[in-house]
Amino acid sequence: MRYIRPLSIEDAVGQLAGSAGTSAILAGGSDLLVRMKGGFVEPDLIVDIKAIASLGEIRETAEGFSIGAAVPCAVLGENKALKKAWPGVVEAAKLIGSKQVQGRCTIVGNLCNASPAADSVPALVAAGAKAVIVGPSGKRTVPVEAVPIAPGKTSLAKGEIIEAILLDSQAPRSGDAYLRFIPRTEMDIAVVSAGVNLTIDEHGVIKAARVALGAAAPTVLLVEEAAEALIGRKLDEAALERLAKVCAGACRPIDDKRGTIDFRRKVAGVLARRAATSAYTRAGGK
Repeated sequence: MRYIRPLSIEDAVGQLAGSAGTSAILAGGSDLLVRMKGGFVEPDLIVDIKAIASLGEIRETAEGFSIGAAVPCAVLGENKALKKAWPGVVEAAKLIGSKQVQGRCTIVGNLCNASPAADSVPALVAAGAKAVIVGPSGKRTVPVEAVPIAPGKTSLAKGEIIEAILLDSQAPRSGDAYLRFIPRTEMDIAVVSAGVNLTIDEHGVIKAARVALGAAAPTVLLVEEAAEALIGRKLDEAALERLAKVCAGACRPIDDKRGTIDFRRKVAGVLARRAATSAYTRAGGK
C-alpha cells in the first residue's frame, strides 16, 4: 500500500490516473478508515488531499459559495454567511456522526461514499448544488445527484476528483430545510430523510421548489412531482397533503431491520411535510 500527500490537485489527479491497482481518496477518512479497519477495502494507493490548500477553503462569490472537498463539516457551521444562506445544508452536515467526527468528515466524502442514507446529500440535492470534478480530461461540473449511481458506487471516472461543491446564492424569499428519522437521538443512520428548498413571492405563493428524499431508494431521489405539487400555491394543508402523498409514492425503499417499506413510505411523507413547513417559514411565508 502506498500513501501520498500531494500539494496540488493536478498531482493528485496524475497519481490516481496512473495507479495500477485500486485507489482511494482520503479527505476526512471517517468512512475510508472505518472500511479499511473492517477489512472491506484495502487500497493499493491512498491519496490524502488535505494538504491541497484550495480544497480546504469556503469561498463566497457573487454567484454563491464554493466549498472545497477537504472542508470539515464542523467548519461549515462556523461560516455565518453560509449558515444564513443555506441553513438546511449546514444542518444536514452537522448531523453526520459525532462532534469529533464532524471535525474530520466532509460533505464531498459523504457524497462519494454513495450511501442512500447520507445526510448531507438530500440537502445538497434540494439546494441544487453542483460538483466540480477534475480529472485527466479536464474539469466538468455536474449536479450533485448525478454523482452517486448505486449504493457505494459513483459516476467518477478513473483519476477524477471532486474539487468543490457549488451552491448558488439564495434567491430573495427563499429557505431550505433538512430532516431525518433515526431510532436513536443522535449518531445514527437515517431510516428516511427529506430535504426541501422553496422560493416564494411577496404573497407567499411558492414559485420554485426542489424536494429530495434520502434512504428511500438506491440513490437519493429528486422528486420533481413533489415540487410541482407545491409550485403555484401557498403552503396550506391541501398542498402539504399532496406533497406527502407524492413523496410516499415516489419511494422505492427496502424492508430491513431498521424499517419496513410501508413505514419508510409513511415517514417520507411526514418528513417532507415538516421540512417544507420549516423551509417555507425561513423563506418568510406565514
